[in-house]
Amino acid sequence: QVQLVESGGGLVQAGGSLRLSCAASGRTDSTYTMGWFRQAPEKERELVAAVTWSGGVKYYADSVKGRFTISRDNAKNTVYLQMNSLIAEDTAVYYCAVGPSLASSVVTAWGQGTQVTVSS
Repeated sequence: QVQLVESGGGLVQAGGSLRLSCAASGRTDSTYTMGWFRQAPEKERELVAAVTWSGGVKYYADSVKGRFTISRDNAKNTVYLQMNSLIAEDTAVYYCAVGPSLASSVVTAWGQGTQVTVSS
């Protein structure tokens, strides 16, 4: 089994920045895609960003392009999400995920979630 532990969420003013981290342990498969979903109240969970094992292919939701940057350190089995120019609409619980195809919601493991709250 794979365990994912997230950190870095919190409260920030609009225009501010946060960096989320997600460390994977257990029976990890470094070839899997890692990424971040988010779920706001009364909304469906959506894929925010994802990165392939090599880091060569990255996906971003249109709503975060130009503001968020995803990266991964395979030596540490860790994926990061740098979030800049945050807006109130970014408020959500952010979930780390790993799997063969996050874009198709084929997820092997989920993190416990970390709250991000952006005050306007």
